[in-house]
Amino acid sequence: MFGREGRPTPLGQAFAEYGRIAKTEHLMRVVDPVDHTDRRQMNRQLTVQESRHKLAWDVCHGKRGTIHQAYREGMEDQLGALGLVLNAVVLWTTRYVDVAVAQMRAEGYKIRDEDIARLSPLKHRNLNVLGRYSFTASTPVGGGLRPLRDPEAPELDEDDDSQEG
Repeated sequence: MFGREGRPTPLGQAFAEYGRIAKTEHLMRVVDPVDHTDRRQMNRQLTVQESRHKLAWDVCHGKRGTIHQAYREGMEDQLGALGLVLNAVVLWTTRYVDVAVAQMRAEGYKIRDEDIARLSPLKHRNLNVLGRYSFTASTPVGGGLRPLRDPEAPELDEDDDSQEG
């Protein structure tokens, strides 16, 4: 028995103390690490989560990124829709990064696998989450993707109306 009348037995107390040993060892590795592997991994995970939250904040710009539903099901629907959009953005970015890396390798650029491992599909400076949206037809490349933009080509200024007839 681990407890009797709401109090732990000596065996129950021993198991509780034994569980605290693992927590203490973990905290000691974080506070005074022998090597910095654990700390680097925690920092990497924190960076990924912060990047995901930043993307979610930028996508959910209406009502300043807050959920405004008076009932639980509405909040769950709103969060589900946000999750679906975030997953679509990550998929879109991942596919285009893969195509860009393949094209760069085909052009003779040396790209190390260590560098590719550090690429994140959560970067979204290239996405227009505010303002005008342009849905022009383009000829898809293999796999249904649009052709990559030439980084040497001049960017079309959003406010430049000289292009319009």
